[in-house]
Amino acid sequence: FGGQVMDTMDIENFTSVQKTQGPKFAAEMEAHVREYDVDIMNLQRVSKITGANQTENGLVEVELENGAKLESKTVILSTGARWREMNVPGEQEYRTRGVAYCPHCDGPLFKGKRVAVIGGGNSGVEAAIDLAGIVEHVTLVEFDTKLRADQVLQNKLHSLPNTTVIMNALSTEVLGDGSQVTGLKYKDRATDEEHVVELAGIFVQIGLLPNTDFLKDSEVELTNRGEIIVNDRNETNVQGVFAAGDCTTVPYKQIIIATGEGAKASLSAFDYIIRSGQ
Repeated sequence: FGGQVMDTMDIENFTSVQKTQGPKFAAEMEAHVREYDVDIMNLQRVSKITGANQTENGLVEVELENGAKLESKTVILSTGARWREMNVPGEQEYRTRGVAYCPHCDGPLFKGKRVAVIGGGNSGVEAAIDLAGIVEHVTLVEFDTKLRADQVLQNKLHSLPNTTVIMNALSTEVLGDGSQVTGLKYKDRATDEEHVVELAGIFVQIGLLPNTDFLKDSEVELTNRGEIIVNDRNETNVQGVFAAGDCTTVPYKQIIIATGEGAKASLSAFDYIIRSGQ
């Protein structure tokens, strides 16, 4: 249980919960689930899903990697996503100790401090703009020679007095004192010179990877980014199969949005069962 939530330092934007930590939130959610008559199969991976209109008995079939098969009237895919990582020394060591992936969740922890944002796409520039209103200074580091964000976002970023943009830069190491992040080392791709930026936090914003690899050879329709395509009722293109959360095309990857989407998918699945006479 947990997924990305386990990597979130503090959660302050979940209605009715003023403040909590990611692991604590995940543990409480698991405890809530276990209060109901729900069978939980841990350490299992799905290898194949067959829609209700493709099976003889009209049930959705789920095949596991160990060869076992499950049959159900409906299936809800809520496999989430994982942050794309820099894969540099120090990133894992200082994860949740200065290295963060959710500016909305963890930005307030760095109030009055200096931080960096890795990535010059829309998510990176939006994060830098948001953080500039909280922290002392934001340094945005982009691998390419130009930002890829929409021009209106770039204009806003450049208008902020407490932001710096470094382009054509390769992040090479997260620096720390053993307990917290203290800086970021990067290489100028044009000159090969190495530089260090002193800071307290690093927000990695180079994309999300949906956990949908097991669906690539299935009938479930995915975008070119691997997101499950759903309609406003969380239905996929496969009969009896629904999806919710960060693994789908629904925008704004937030905990509170994912939980709401889970509720929608559950209600849609229930409605499907009633209407299909299953």
